[in-house]
Amino acid sequence: MSRRGRGATPESTLFEAAERRDPALKGTIPLAERMRPRSLSELAGQEHVLGEGAPLSHAVASDRVRSMILWGPPGSGKTTLARIVAETTRARFVALNAVLSGVGDVREATAAARDARRLQGQRTILFIDEIHRFNKSQQDALLPQVEDGTFTLIGATTENPSFSVNAPLLSRCKVYRLRLLSEAALVALLERALASEEGLGGDVRAEPEALGAIARLAQGDARRALTSLELAVDEVRARGEALVTLADVAAQSETKTLLYDKAGEEHFNVSSAFIKSMRGSDPDAAIYWLMRMLESGDDPLFLLRRMMIFASEDVGNADPRALEVAVAADAAFRRMGMPEGLYPMAQAALYLASAPKSNACTVAWQSAQRAVREHGALEVPMKLRNAVTALMKDEGYGGGYRYAHDEEGGFAAGETYLPDALQDARYYEPTQRGFERTIAERLEALRARSGRGRP
Repeated sequence: MSRRGRGATPESTLFEAAERRDPALKGTIPLAERMRPRSLSELAGQEHVLGEGAPLSHAVASDRVRSMILWGPPGSGKTTLARIVAETTRARFVALNAVLSGVGDVREATAAARDARRLQGQRTILFIDEIHRFNKSQQDALLPQVEDGTFTLIGATTENPSFSVNAPLLSRCKVYRLRLLSEAALVALLERALASEEGLGGDVRAEPEALGAIARLAQGDARRALTSLELAVDEVRARGEALVTLADVAAQSETKTLLYDKAGEEHFNVSSAFIKSMRGSDPDAAIYWLMRMLESGDDPLFLLRRMMIFASEDVGNADPRALEVAVAADAAFRRMGMPEGLYPMAQAALYLASAPKSNACTVAWQSAQRAVREHGALEVPMKLRNAVTALMKDEGYGGGYRYAHDEEGGFAAGETYLPDALQDARYYEPTQRGFERTIAERLEALRARSGRGRP
């Protein structure tokens, strides 16, 4: 049977342990795999789900594990936790990867699980890595087996399961969210890897500053941290030395991969932080999040579109030039391209963050929209209708309409323009911020002349 569908039997576990200790084979196994935790106590950084008294820890200890979804970023220990659960509960462990597997693989795993249950009295844990990659029909194929207990499902995903896992399947699973490992937890893991026989054997040391740098660059990812350490140690050993320095870390890690998925949850998290920073009038935070997205490879046109929306949604008439700046930045970027296009993008983000804020335009159109939906198609007052033909004029179209330009100050005091049922409605309430203060003063005066001032 392929490794993908193999159960975690005692023999295979012993073989893997011997494989990790064999000097001839040890060097072929990545450090991250050699240092993979073998028990819950070794799995660091997830105390909120595995600490004493935590629900999952209790379920494993009592051998009452139910189907679950492990949600967390890369390197947080999802696959490791699934394997530990299987070994601790003495269940068969069958692993599938949603990228490489399909409904046929699920059927094969289901048949084997039924045989193991019927013939050997053994439970099966089916682990599906990247379960969010399964489409709806593939996820639906898991439902009957999860419901009747043919296997216990453990799905792993880096995506928010609320969006990536079908509601029927999600309702039958407990979701456990795993977190990025802290720098302290990563440093402790690196120190253990240096000293451990299964790790790097204790013949190489590392400066504390070097370990701290690796932990920071790894951004909570244990696999990335161990890989970086292994590369640095290989370089040091090649020089015949035994100390990993900060310079060694910098040399093998000139740039760091940002935790970011342009199509996933983190994209929306960072986008939200960018918008909220501009809304909160913090240009320093706004420019940071803007550059964070651009450095992560986000689409500049997406960011420019968001800034144009923001200019109307959150600045509005408090600074009418905000929309001009955002639109100009979009046009300039399309002419310049990268990297010069960063200048107008940064200028627009800083301007929008620093501008006075008003959502009065948003409130106005949303209020008017609610009125339309609530009252339906109210009749247009006759005086506001256009008398295109003589018949229409005879019917009273346009009768009594006052032409504003012929009135004093270009304003027809007392004239009304809303449907009769909405004469007292007020949808636009300018704020006292920025240019909208001027608009508010003018509107208040005009409304007062029409008898629609504040009571």
